[in-house]
Amino acid sequence: MAPATKTPKASTVDMKFEIVVIPVSDVDRAKDFYSSLGWRLDADFAGPDDYRVIQFTPPGSGCSIIFGKNVTGATPGSAKGLYLIVSDIEVARKELIDRGITVSETFHAGNAHIGTDEAYLFGTQRVNGRDPQRGSYRSFASFSDPDGNGWLFQEITARLPGRVAADTTFTSATDLAATLRRAATAHGEHEKKLGKHDDNWPEWYAEYMVREQSGNELPT
Repeated sequence: MAPATKTPKASTVDMKFEIVVIPVSDVDRAKDFYSSLGWRLDADFAGPDDYRVIQFTPPGSGCSIIFGKNVTGATPGSAKGLYLIVSDIEVARKELIDRGITVSETFHAGNAHIGTDEAYLFGTQRVNGRDPQRGSYRSFASFSDPDGNGWLFQEITARLPGRVAADTTFTSATDLAATLRRAATAHGEHEKKLGKHDDNWPEWYAEYMVREQSGNELPT
């Protein structure tokens, strides 16, 4: 008889994931690269024993990266699959390309299923272009820093249920604007069904935006 499985208790302490260590071989070259992305430089501290740590934060992110000298023993360039979540992958690509960064073409997962087969991320099932249905979580683009640490843009426009807190928050004006555009498009379809102008459009927008972030069924 198998032992009973205990239901895990809900944590009473917040555990905020805030730092990822990136192994690099040339600190100043890496600093120049991440500066060129338009990321915020939070710190550049030097200490004894040839210690140096640099911290950058991507726009709108609650998580930062650090790198430097004597920060990690990992092989430079060994950090892979670092996800940057964006609401519009083509806008994100263009911004970096305009900054002189080499970014892959947009690709999607073909017939692979999220959660069961992620080999397409590393080249075996990539299909060129954005996901035809604009499915959330399904479109990607990649780029690397000078050491080969690998980054992935992933386009997410609607979260899976349970993947976000009940609070509706936006990390940047760009994020809010993108959500408003999606709500406006959906509301246009809603008004077509009504056959008239919807005087309660502010409430409809608000309901759409809250449901989208909480992973609930969207209004129609």
